Parts: sequence; C-alpha cells; structure tokens
Amino acid sequence: MGGVKAGSLVLAEAAELMSVSYRQAKRIWARFRRGGAKALQHGGCGRQSNRGYALEFRGAVLKRYGERYSDFGPTLASEHLASDDGMVVSAETLRRWLRESGQKPMRRRKPYRQRREPKAHFGELVQMDGSFHCWLEDRAGENCLMHLVDDATSNALFEFSQDRQETTWAAVHVLRGWIERYGVPRALYTDWKSVYVRQPSERELREGTVARTQFGRMCERLGIRIIAASSPQAKGRVERAHGTHQDRLVKKLRLAGIADYKAASRYLDQRYVAEHNRRYARPAASETDYHRHKPTARQLDEIFWLEEERVVSQDWVISYKGQLLQLERQSRHYAPARGRVVVRENQTGEIAIHYRGRRLPYREIARRPEPPAAAARDAVSPARRRHSIPPATHPWKRSYKELTTPRAASAC
Repeated sequence: MGGVKAGSLVLAEAAELMSVSYRQAKRIWARFRRGGAKALQHGGCGRQSNRGYALEFRGAVLKRYGERYSDFGPTLASEHLASDDGMVVSAETLRRWLRESGQKPMRRRKPYRQRREPKAHFGELVQMDGSFHCWLEDRAGENCLMHLVDDATSNALFEFSQDRQETTWAAVHVLRGWIERYGVPRALYTDWKSVYVRQPSERELREGTVARTQFGRMCERLGIRIIAASSPQAKGRVERAHGTHQDRLVKKLRLAGIADYKAASRYLDQRYVAEHNRRYARPAASETDYHRHKPTARQLDEIFWLEEERVVSQDWVISYKGQLLQLERQSRHYAPARGRVVVRENQTGEIAIHYRGRRLPYREIARRPEPPAAAARDAVSPARRRHSIPPATHPWKRSYKELTTPRAASAC
C-alpha cells in the first residue's frame, strides 16, 4: 500500500503481490487511505475477547487449584473443578493460566517413537500387566494393580491384588473377571515375569517339551496364546495406562476419602472402571468380536487349579507341601505304588489327587516322629559338632618319608 501511495505500483500489481483479488485490494486501499498502516490491523487487536473469562473468575480458579488440586494435571483438575466446584474451564485454558502464573512448567517433548498399529478386532489381543504403586499414598502400603487392556479398543479391566503381589492367583482372578464379562480372548500380551512365561529347563530342552507356568497351562486349556513382550515399549498401551492410573486413580481415591484397599476395590467396581472405559475406550476397526464363548462357572472352576506331579510311595502315601496324604483303598482305578499322580490345588486351598483323569479319595495323616538318634544329634551344641583340628604330629600331617624312615632304622 505504501508503494501504491508513492506511485511505484498500481493497485492491480499490489493485489497480485498480496495474493488477494483486485476487489479485496480496493477495500484494503480504502482503509489505508483513511487510517494508514494502523488501520490494516484487526479491529480486535489488543482488546479483550468478548468470550474471554473475567479476571475475577481466573483468580478464583487459580486459588481453588492451589488449595485442593496443586498436584493435579490440567486435564484432571479441569474435570474436578467443573464437577465438584462448578468452575467450568477447559483444560488448555487452565494449562495456559498455570503456565503464565508459574505454577506449571512447560511440557517437555518426549523422544519420537513409532507406534505399532492396534489390532482390528475386539478380543484379538489383550495386554496384561501389574503395576506396583502406593495407590493410597501414606494411608496404606504398596499394592499391585492387575491390569488388562484390549489392544483394539483400549477397553480395560483392573483390580487390586488380594495378596498385594503379582502372583498366579492375582492374574487368574483378573483374567476370570474379563472372561465373565466379554468371553475368552485369543491372546495375552505379557512380559517375561515367571508368573506368565519361563525359560525351559535342561530336561525340557532334552525332551523337546514346551516350558509352561501354572498360569500358562490354565491359558492353554482355555485356548489363550501367551505372547511375551521383549520390552516395556512393546506393550506400550498397558504401560501408558499405568501412568494414567498412577495419576488419576491416586487423586480420585484421595478425594473420595478411601483409606483401605477393600474400599478401593469397591470404588473400582462401582465407579472407576466404567468411568475410565467411557472416557478412553474407542470402537475397533472391525465390528467382529474375536472373543470365544464364555465358559460356565463350573468349567472355569475346573480349569483354574495349580497342578504338580507326585510319585506314590510303597505304602500309597503322597507328600505335598509338608503334608502326608494317604490314598484310600479302592477296588478299581487305583494308582500303583511308584506310579505318578497329579496333585491339584485351587485358590481356596482345596486339594485333589487325580490318576489318569480320575479323582482319588485320600485322607491326611500325621507325620512320623523323628528317630531319637536324630533328635539327640540335633540337640548337640554346634561347638561339640565342630570337627577338631589334628595336631602337627598326627599321621595325617606327616609325609610318607617321615613315616617310613624310623621303621627302616629299626630294621638295621
């Protein structure tokens, strides 16, 4: 416009340089003639937006955030400001306010990684892992959150471990909950913990048998394939979900005033799981559900047992975890002495003995008392049991030449 005013450009050439039409250039030229270069700025430049928040509201939000949500992220804080305090503000606006006030630093960019494409069908692959964390902060100790998340839909199911560890029964309990809700998935994506997979022993390598854990054997009976991930990044969906729960769940449990894990488990069942799935689950690329049909409760009860092989003694007694189990006399289908039977144990501690697919009756008997000699030997003090050191003149300390020389002299 300065060139047009100076006469070095015509308006048509100025329109071409500005990449606007000739009619738009005429409008710009008219504004320039009335007010100069300042007139070309937007009319709202430097003015407060008509849709902006009042300064009093912004101050109230920042004050409430500092009082109650100081360690919350902007997204979670905006949700609770709206639901609990009636202060509706978007997460990005709250993030900008916190950054400008110095309460939250700028987000650091994470290194680039290429994401694996999710599976196309619900139930085709379910990622499984446990997350150890102080979920109730200083109100209770650490616990393990067993977590299942579908690879295609991000639909999740999680619960606290009853024994606070990532054990076989903790994995069984959460898997059974998934099966009862959706059906049997095709595959589980786990890490290399000994609960899920293990390295084969030397005997298994020689015989060419597959190494299975107790949980792996149960999954095999259900037709579930276990895939072990080579790194945490390989099962990134469940790992990222751990970070989400360690932020959101901890704070929600704090706001709910929950101080023990029994109440926390009820909170998961009644509120958090459904709320999480409504927010984060998405439809799969294909509408086909790859889950197999749901087994009955009786079928699941029959599958979820620990199994170990034992050898029957000559008097038809089996030793299992410090117990002596006497097999009852039977007319048919009895296990022979020195035969191998399968001892099974469920989560409640019930024990069953099977031989060739048939359950054998048994009774527990008391252990035999230790022999008196063994008891007396154990009662001897460690000082008396310690071996004495032979003297230097002991034959053990003398060489063969020293032992034979006196004998030769006496013979002369």
